[in-house]
Amino acid sequence: MPETNMSNVLKESRPVVRKFQARPQHEGVGAIVRRSIGRFELKYFDPFLALDEFSVTAPAGFPDHPHRGFETVTYMLQGAVTHEDFEGHKGTIGAGDLQWMTAGRGIVHSEMPAAQGTQKGLQLWINLSSQHKMIEPRYQEIMSKDIAEAAKDGIKVRVIAGEALGTKSPVYTRTPTMYLDFTLKPGAHLQQPIPISWNAFVYVLDGEGVFGNSRSLPVVAHHLLLLGTGDGLEAWNKSSKPLKFILVGGEPLGEPVVQLGPFVMNTQEEIDQTIEDFENYANGFEKARHWRSEATLGLDY
Repeated sequence: MPETNMSNVLKESRPVVRKFQARPQHEGVGAIVRRSIGRFELKYFDPFLALDEFSVTAPAGFPDHPHRGFETVTYMLQGAVTHEDFEGHKGTIGAGDLQWMTAGRGIVHSEMPAAQGTQKGLQLWINLSSQHKMIEPRYQEIMSKDIAEAAKDGIKVRVIAGEALGTKSPVYTRTPTMYLDFTLKPGAHLQQPIPISWNAFVYVLDGEGVFGNSRSLPVVAHHLLLLGTGDGLEAWNKSSKPLKFILVGGEPLGEPVVQLGPFVMNTQEEIDQTIEDFENYANGFEKARHWRSEATLGLDY
């Protein structure tokens, strides 16, 4: 990851080449998500498979379900979610906390509300290269107080992955990734370097901002912006309220993608094998045979 120095002037700011509004849809059991990547118009943005802004209130949630072949990154914005899997791994992440889960060869887990009211957050799916799809599952969990932060010139950033304002995240990304949560005060101007060969996007969470070109029209919450080529992102907050958005970038894998719901492999044969493994509790799914999450016991799922 190249060194980030906010005093550097970008040689070529990345333009916004496509813009999507993420509209609410149903997912899981009774949950509402705004999906911006992984929808009909944008199935895949290498290496990113999906981005959901989720909203869930008990008893709705995401009961026991499998994954193979990629990573899920859950970043809580409000409330709390309890997660557990068939390996006995269990925990709760609250507002500002992060879980970076590498599903690898196979995991079955649940994600259910752990607090009263509505729980909100972001979940990003990052593809794994063919050489890493069948690795053992692993977790990186970081509490909000331990996420690296920096501030300068009206800009605050939480460095979930990568580097910004001279501050680096301790998170290990098997597929090279940057994930930055920015808040810009009114009048603030951001210049954030991005590796030239990487794909990158912005998702606006709150407020309104100008991205890519100072003469562009402002963009408001729940919009995804795909960035074109260049060495970084420029953003301006020309409004009277704070602007909050995430900037995510990743090194493209350049490999074929065959996806069937929560299974993402490189060929149809590998997908067929994954279905067979899941149905027969084999090759990473052995413990699914007799497991059910505690959070869903007694619920009619």
